Amino acid sequence: MALALIWAAPAPTLAASLEQIRINPLAGEQLALELEFDEPPVVTDSMLGAPNRLVLRMPGATSALLENRIPVERLGIEAVEARSVSGALEVVISMAQPLPYRLQPEGNRVRLLLGKDLAGTTSTGTALPPGATNAIGGIDFRRGREGQGQVLISLDNPSAAVDMQERGNQLIVSFHNTHVPEAQLKSYRVGDFATLVERIEVRRERNKALITVSTTEAYDYHYDQSRRLFVLELVPATRAKAVSVTQKRYDGKPISMNFQDIPVRTVLQLIADFNNFNLVTTDSVQGNLTLRLDGVPWEQALDTILQVRGLGKRLDGNILLVAPAAELAQQEQRQLEHQQAQEVLAPLETEFLQVNYAKAADVVALLTNESTGLLTERGAIAVDDRTNMLVIKDTRASIESIRRMLSLLDIPIKQVVIEARMVTIDDGFEEAFGVRWGYSNDNTSGSNTQSVSGTLEGLRSDNDTSLNVNLPVAGAAGNVAFQIAKLNGGRILDLELSALERENRAEIIASPRVTTSNQKPALIEQGTQVPYSSSSGEGGTEVQFQDAVLSLKVTPQITPDNRVVLDLTVTQDAIGERIPQATGGEAVAINTQSITTQVLVNDGETLVLGGIFQQNITRNVTKVPLLGDIPVVGNLFKTTRDNNSKRELIIFVTPRIVHDSI
Repeated sequence: MALALIWAAPAPTLAASLEQIRINPLAGEQLALELEFDEPPVVTDSMLGAPNRLVLRMPGATSALLENRIPVERLGIEAVEARSVSGALEVVISMAQPLPYRLQPEGNRVRLLLGKDLAGTTSTGTALPPGATNAIGGIDFRRGREGQGQVLISLDNPSAAVDMQERGNQLIVSFHNTHVPEAQLKSYRVGDFATLVERIEVRRERNKALITVSTTEAYDYHYDQSRRLFVLELVPATRAKAVSVTQKRYDGKPISMNFQDIPVRTVLQLIADFNNFNLVTTDSVQGNLTLRLDGVPWEQALDTILQVRGLGKRLDGNILLVAPAAELAQQEQRQLEHQQAQEVLAPLETEFLQVNYAKAADVVALLTNESTGLLTERGAIAVDDRTNMLVIKDTRASIESIRRMLSLLDIPIKQVVIEARMVTIDDGFEEAFGVRWGYSNDNTSGSNTQSVSGTLEGLRSDNDTSLNVNLPVAGAAGNVAFQIAKLNGGRILDLELSALERENRAEIIASPRVTTSNQKPALIEQGTQVPYSSSSGEGGTEVQFQDAVLSLKVTPQITPDNRVVLDLTVTQDAIGERIPQATGGEAVAINTQSITTQVLVNDGETLVLGGIFQQNITRNVTKVPLLGDIPVVGNLFKTTRDNNSKRELIIFVTPRIVHDSI
């Protein structure tokens, strides 16, 4: 017997491919069917009727057979056919009448026994020990797509009584009244699969099969059974919450049950009595099952029982209806067809509905859209634009649906006040140094005159022409003039030095404000249309206008949590310099500052959208040729002007939701 534990690579198992089908007659009225795969498959089985057939389903598997249909013509078995259905491989055994069978997965091989006298035997054909009602046919371990460890246990009987017990980093799975073949009684190390599962140990204890799963860390587990396949999945405890998000949650009262071969109807009645429900079942609800449930929410217990037997449920008030899922689907289909037939025969009525806040034409477009489906095929709708009223002719049920829709949608739209602030800060620093000096000879009354004055104007006006160097600072803040030398013959050398240091700051605040409805664009602007001349097509000139405005364009969207999404554009234009044109006239430059963005802002919160920082550093030097180039002394023959200007634009926005009507 091949090992039931499949030693695959640590990576997730690849899709299995069916390579061969062998049919071997056995002693007595029995037949063995062997399916050979290149990878260990996961197999589920189901016996179906009308026509009678046994279906082996292998999710994700494919067929590499040259002939997918093999005739058998033994024991009432007609043929074996392999086919691909919805991403799975199905092997269908057609038979004249249902036969007992046993299924045994053995690594890459799946062995199926069919024929008489299989009751009370394992999938290998050996007899079960006294007291055993089930047997483990194989054990497989795989790594899930998200790194979880999966233990797959194949059973000979879909009715399994299972008990779970946690002991530290070990999970003990007990299968009651279940036989384990000698070949399965081993300890398998599966650490190479890169999961938290380190070892799986299989042993027998009296009439129970015990499977102990040892992990390397704290864990959480989930198990499920699909017919004869029992799947146990373990994940790290830190990931348990994230994995369980996709699993259904049960919050009902816990229930415990332990039964052997009990009718399904009886179990359903017990669950109904537990919750004080009235139970209704159809004649198709039949069969027995074995179950052991300890402290399980009653909804989960009910869903598990229904899933095992292929049943469905409908809960209407305190009435629980249970029937095969296919019957429920057919019943609902018939109810839908009956409802549609009633709509065709229902009388038409005319109703006038007043639309208060929305446009009636927009409501008509919504109602006539095929995706809404509120109007029946016989219904008609018209709009009176003058009174903003709808005129509807349809069935009473359709009119009531439209009325309910209007009560939800025809409501006042919230409004938003958006205020933008554009702050422009100019910070300039200017420093200049200049000189004026000259030579003067005053012979009044036969004497030399020396003078000192705070400004050049302190000297006599007729001496202005004696300024040999005239490089003063314009608008000097302070001047000093003093005599630095006395020359023979009464000649005087006058020197004037001037210094200027000037600092200025300016702050310009523009604050456009606009109110608009939710998801409606709004625009506000204020400024000047600047005229300028341009040449016309006939050789003349014409006057055109260019905008220099402060504007705010915004579209707000109010979120359910009372925050505001803003799509906005803010601009602040100013008139720049006028540029003469070669054809005559002049063009006007527009200095533009703007920002376009989308932001999410809390109600009443001020947000900085952005800023623009500009710095301009210039130095202008005016000097006397040659003399101004002399080191150190040359400073007496030139004027130096340093200019350091800074300009910064900062834009703020503040939305406020209008909670009261205006």
